[in-house]
Amino acid sequence: MTRTKGGSSASAEFAERAEPFRRELLAHCYRMLGSVYEAEDAVQETYLNAWRAHRSFEGRSSLRTWLYRIATNACLSALRGRDRRVLPSGLGPPGEDPHAPVRAAGAEVRWLQPIPDALVASEADDPATAAIARENLRLALTACLQHLPPRQRAVFLLREVLGFSSPEVARMLGTSAAAVKSALQRARARLDEASPVDRGDPPGGAEQRALLDGYVAAFENADGAAFERLLSADAALEFPPAATWFSGRRRCVPFLARTAGAPGDWRMIPTAANGQPAAASYRLGGDGVHHAYGVAVLTVTAAGIAGITAFGDPGAVTGFGLPTTLAARTAGPS
Repeated sequence: MTRTKGGSSASAEFAERAEPFRRELLAHCYRMLGSVYEAEDAVQETYLNAWRAHRSFEGRSSLRTWLYRIATNACLSALRGRDRRVLPSGLGPPGEDPHAPVRAAGAEVRWLQPIPDALVASEADDPATAAIARENLRLALTACLQHLPPRQRAVFLLREVLGFSSPEVARMLGTSAAAVKSALQRARARLDEASPVDRGDPPGGAEQRALLDGYVAAFENADGAAFERLLSADAALEFPPAATWFSGRRRCVPFLARTAGAPGDWRMIPTAANGQPAAASYRLGGDGVHHAYGVAVLTVTAAGIAGITAFGDPGAVTGFGLPTTLAARTAGPS
């Protein structure tokens, strides 16, 4: 009986010590897998495996390092035999005609998914630490990481993003420090080839919110002229699960104006994803109710909105803790 109580106490103590790492482990697994759902599964597996093995944990490394080893290997197992996750820009060149029907992607395409900021950062986090965490989750970086083979991806993240030493990473992955250094060099070279053009630092919070509010208003009011003002000249527009995407304001604006339809067709709720401003979108149905449609993640610069990645996935909306429907707005007093 005493033994049972002792074991139960030890398990409870371990759970209490391990729980604070859950959010950062989720961010790591998301960067590895490109899917918030798969990342949550990997974190659950990590904690289950850690709990089963915690009595054998001898403290030769920190608890954080040990958990990252388990999480990284869970992700590598999940990636075995799977294609990388992509955005439409990873499938081919941009479309030329914003008035033409969009090109559908094959069912085999595995799309990159957005991750809500709220899942990986809390208001209690140190602001500087939270800002760095969000920066390392940006959609463009996550998409670039998908170009790396899984083990190179793991090495790059553990070394460059999380700051573990080469010997630590070698022990995590069951390899040598020399192999880690070689993999890191190859990963850097491959990312240099895959990285998008540097658009500079994003503007401050107030400017970002103004651009997000402008985007929401443009859609809700079906205001094509507002899209023209908001987008930078070199803006890109992607909208998975369609394979078509557009580059340049002169092609993006007509497509956005066509999609916006008539005033009232859309409603949106501002949010944040991948450390970027985002909006959950709801489309008006025949029943007079706005139904969840997806989540748009914005890349903003001093020149305006430089990128819109609009994920057409109603499940993503509920993943942000938002409702599946919005009731019709009632008219105010005349």
